[in-house]
Amino acid sequence: MATFRRAYIPGATYFFTVVTHDRRPLLAEQQNIDALGQAFRRVKKDKPFMMEAVVLLPDHLHCLWTLPQGDADYSSRWRDIKKFASRSFALPNKTASAWQRGFWEHAIRNEADWRHHMDYIHYNPVKHGWAKAPRDWPWSSFHSHVKNGWYQDNWGVNDTPPLVDIDGE
Repeated sequence: MATFRRAYIPGATYFFTVVTHDRRPLLAEQQNIDALGQAFRRVKKDKPFMMEAVVLLPDHLHCLWTLPQGDADYSSRWRDIKKFASRSFALPNKTASAWQRGFWEHAIRNEADWRHHMDYIHYNPVKHGWAKAPRDWPWSSFHSHVKNGWYQDNWGVNDTPPLVDIDGE
């Protein structure tokens, strides 16, 4: 069994990758997307965090979170999100696992690192061939960031953003 060395920094911002078990396309079903949204809301109510960006793809998701000052416990949040979502997922059988064990995390170091991961999240559906442009993918925070003026609607349409490979998939 693998031993993970995690960076637990109170109040930090983190990039996460969470993958479905055997990369099954569980997040392609609306029932599962809704269950995941409910799980996020339920956990945030008891253990607050700010989700700065998110993208759901059929077999994985990426997101950026900032934890409250003095709080570094993202692991129990992910445990609970996976547990609550799985209870409502449409699975082939009730003993099937919905999620790959664990998750991948990266502590954001500075503004440039934050921006890079924000762009990576929003360009990910294009990278995987699910959309021609970030604006074409409905399960992404890209749309709210366009409304807030953080991105232009045509960002990533004609030019691939300068993304360094992130080993988070």
